[in-house]
Amino acid sequence: MTTDTGTASTSSTAPSLAIVNVDITGLWTTPQSPRPIDGPLLADRPDHARWLADMDAEATLEAGRLGLYDRFDSELLEGEPVVIASGDTDGWTKVTSPWQPYDGHEVGYPGYVRTAHLRAVDDAAPADLPGGAAAATVEAFLAEARTHIGLPYLWGGISPEGLDCSGLVHYGLRRLGIVFPRDAGDQYRACEDVPLDGAQPGDLYFFAHPDKPIHHVGIVTGPDCILHSPSTGQDVVEEDMPESRAKTLTQIGRIRQLQ
Repeated sequence: MTTDTGTASTSSTAPSLAIVNVDITGLWTTPQSPRPIDGPLLADRPDHARWLADMDAEATLEAGRLGLYDRFDSELLEGEPVVIASGDTDGWTKVTSPWQPYDGHEVGYPGYVRTAHLRAVDDAAPADLPGGAAAATVEAFLAEARTHIGLPYLWGGISPEGLDCSGLVHYGLRRLGIVFPRDAGDQYRACEDVPLDGAQPGDLYFFAHPDKPIHHVGIVTGPDCILHSPSTGQDVVEEDMPESRAKTLTQIGRIRQLQ
């Protein structure tokens, strides 16, 4: 694949900051992570919709969306700043995403992105998210999250074309101008802890098996009601708490930035 003129490079004078210049791109675990079926998302002008359609046409979930596990960590959206950790190598750039806080990484979620999907900019601090605190209310957060009901689950997804469980939370808050972690465990650590009997709409339910890390997050919408993106093969749904989920409910968190 070719690299567009003006994208991040290996030059010693290359800036440390770049901007995503395509609608949606993938943040991959390694440059070797993509499969042949992921080609539409790797093109210089990625076709996210075709990528999803190709995966959904596969005979098994494992050959399609489920096969993204351990390969595909997150997405980057148009206009999102990234910090360049290492320059272009064979069409790939290692970056971190400051709009997606990640435990142990001060500058954000790490991963590899196609260099052609980046536009180099002058060295500067990453800009703040669009939006503002005036809209950062519980009601606005719930309204935004509900617009995605019926959207199929996408591992690593943080866009209106596909969301995973923590992506639903992250993207809803991003739309309100709030920088919030990408992964469920980090999201819990960013919240105010709430007793299990103290949940209010807009809080977050967190789920884990005994002695295991948090593996799922959902949004509280009422007494024992949850709005979430359950798993690959399922859609975003608002429902009474399933019994299987109730057995692994371990924590409730309150988002500090919401009014």
